Amino acid sequence: MEHNLEEIFDNFNTEGTYLKGEPYGNGHIHDTFRIITSEKDKDDYILQHLNNKVFRNIPELQQNIERVTVHLRDKIRAIPGSNIKRECLTLIPAKNGKSWIVDESGNYWRMYIFITDHRSYNIVDSPDKAFEGGKAIGRFQAMLSDLPGNPLFETIPFFHDIEKRLETFNKTVNEDPVGRKKNTGPEIDFVLRRAEEMKIILRLGKEGKIPVRITHNDTKFNNILLDKNDKALCVIDLDTVMPGFVHYDFGDAVRTAANIAAEDEKDLSQVKMDIQLFEAYAAGYLSETRNTLNAVEKDYLAFAPRLITYTIAVRFLTDYIDGDHYFKIHHEHHNLQRTRAQLKLIESMEEQYEEMKNIIGRLV
Repeated sequence: MEHNLEEIFDNFNTEGTYLKGEPYGNGHIHDTFRIITSEKDKDDYILQHLNNKVFRNIPELQQNIERVTVHLRDKIRAIPGSNIKRECLTLIPAKNGKSWIVDESGNYWRMYIFITDHRSYNIVDSPDKAFEGGKAIGRFQAMLSDLPGNPLFETIPFFHDIEKRLETFNKTVNEDPVGRKKNTGPEIDFVLRRAEEMKIILRLGKEGKIPVRITHNDTKFNNILLDKNDKALCVIDLDTVMPGFVHYDFGDAVRTAANIAAEDEKDLSQVKMDIQLFEAYAAGYLSETRNTLNAVEKDYLAFAPRLITYTIAVRFLTDYIDGDHYFKIHHEHHNLQRTRAQLKLIESMEEQYEEMKNIIGRLV
């Protein structure tokens, strides 16, 4: 569907003049555009058409982001030499007084300042980059540890709740709505064999041994912006910032940062967790969070990448069997290809698990 981006742009309190808009990024959920302005001394912008089928309550989503970005900006402002506009997302208010608009067709839109001179990576090729990514996520969590007021809204209820994900998975497998179960026997068996072990973080939470904190919940590495010198700059994509366990953020970041292949790699022989990248990410992360995490949280950091890689594999496989309703796909069996890559990555993590635990033990 074609949108009149200039008309939508004019609904926001921007400083620059619309010159052109172009698709930007490779996100699975929203449609994102970079808006280039005519004036060289004015900001460019990121304009997003929000997916209100995935995020059912846009006002709550936006309220979360407003609270988080205001708090982060206050923290960053107090750091000598900081640059708020580059180190934190800046929401642009709409002319209706809110941080979003609804167009005539019922589409939801929001706008941020575009952060210039940044780098982002789908695949991490050096321990230095992994360390900076860990530092960025650790700092993000640490800065939000004292966010005042009520808990944030759950923008996607039970997002990382593996018990709920497995319930949905089992229901979808039993119903087999589009006849794809026959293609997925080994993958289903892999998931079911590990199901009970993967519930341990939830159990620890229910027992009060690990606290619920504010977490990002989608810390794949390309949601971390680095500057032109590959130093930590800004954490983006705040749609899923909500209550959670720190293991969700640590695990998802390692899933993408320490995997030497793409998330949907077709050649499974290329998929492997690089233990040096894991150690570097963990070192960066703990450099910011060492004094805020409790002992049990630290004890289970090594397990976290296995859990989140498993969780995303379950989600990819569920969506494949269900007929591809959630994730954007580029070919018929894309979600199955993604699933297989994640399962191979889990196997690589399992093979190196003792070393992962030893690394965390040394770092804490």
